[in-house]
Amino acid sequence: MNYNGTLDLEVSSLLETIYEKYGYDFRQYSQAHVKRRVMKRMTMSGFKDIFQIESKLWNDEQFAFQLLQDLSITVTEMFRDPKFYKSLRDRVIPILKTYPFIKIWHAGCSTGQEAYSMAIMLQEEGLYDRTTIYATDFNQQALNHAKEGIFSNERMKEYTANYQLAGGKESFSDYYTSNYDHVIMNKSLKKNIVWANHNLVTDSVFAEAHLIVCRNVLIYFNSDLQNKVQYLFNESLIKGGILCLGTKESLRFTDLYEKYSELDNKQRIFKSKY
Repeated sequence: MNYNGTLDLEVSSLLETIYEKYGYDFRQYSQAHVKRRVMKRMTMSGFKDIFQIESKLWNDEQFAFQLLQDLSITVTEMFRDPKFYKSLRDRVIPILKTYPFIKIWHAGCSTGQEAYSMAIMLQEEGLYDRTTIYATDFNQQALNHAKEGIFSNERMKEYTANYQLAGGKESFSDYYTSNYDHVIMNKSLKKNIVWANHNLVTDSVFAEAHLIVCRNVLIYFNSDLQNKVQYLFNESLIKGGILCLGTKESLRFTDLYEKYSELDNKQRIFKSKY
């Protein structure tokens, strides 16, 4: 057997152990993503092979928690991909304004920067007071960070540029308070965000939503899991609800494509027909 084949078997065994022992299911994640993260942890921890990682998992919950953090997806930033937020403001906000009450599901919210970005935009458009944002992730550490709303000052210049390119109407600094090397997001942005633990792999429909945002998460799943999650989103949207995916993700080659119309194909914004 070649080395890659052996590695595949070792990784599969490791993922089975994680699921059996801790209930987290990474078995349908992209093999490339999982291998990359596992090999990095193996090097950092000084293990000789994956079986040593698997053995430690059975007896060391703290190490298991560390590995779960490695495998989770935590890439995010304020107003990430400003053109997406500009399109949201121009094409989706007018639709949301037709509803007396708005539910938004931000799936895979990580440490919360994009959920706060949504809150800022809704506040500027006069919609936040009648909106609830359900921001979910399976990574509890990331959710705790998100709920605190405390972020490094280092990236504020970048975030400010993103905000401006996204069509921001105020001064971005109005939305946070600087505190030495960190900033704290305003309480007014937190009031209508519900942070909740939800696993797209194993959990069911979360909310009947007018808008679902799940960007650059599905690319880490294999095709079967992507299809399963797409059905979950479709069942969670109201008729005429909006689904926002990442720029590398699409509905075009899925079973659900006919159930949506394209509001902005480039930014992957879709409106459900039924």
